[in-house]
Amino acid sequence: MQKILSLCLAGALGTLARYWLSGAVYGLLGRDFPWGTSAVNILGCFLFGLIWVLSEERGILPPQYRIIVLVGFMGAFTTFSTFIFESAELARTSEWLRLGLNMLGQNIVGFAACALGMGVGRIV
Repeated sequence: MQKILSLCLAGALGTLARYWLSGAVYGLLGRDFPWGTSAVNILGCFLFGLIWVLSEERGILPPQYRIIVLVGFMGAFTTFSTFIFESAELARTSEWLRLGLNMLGQNIVGFAACALGMGVGRIV
């Protein structure tokens, strides 16, 4: 139960961090481009990579905390970082076809799904 509560708290903090950072960036740069989301996703990718290496390779962050930070906080902050990390792992292992399918598939299908959802939302 403690693990679940920790994940919930980390998720809440990730959500608030995303809200604050994207709002601050939009306030600085305007809303003519998704600057806030881009900032969150790029920072999220950096943080995911940093936390993974510090935990997995350096042993600085114990595994039980890594899951809370990466799944809880980062999962709420951005799932884009997980997408990029998984793509990087496919590249690292030279799985080029899977990498291409993952990157193109999630972007193209994700865009189509978003458009479909918006269309359904407009009909309902």
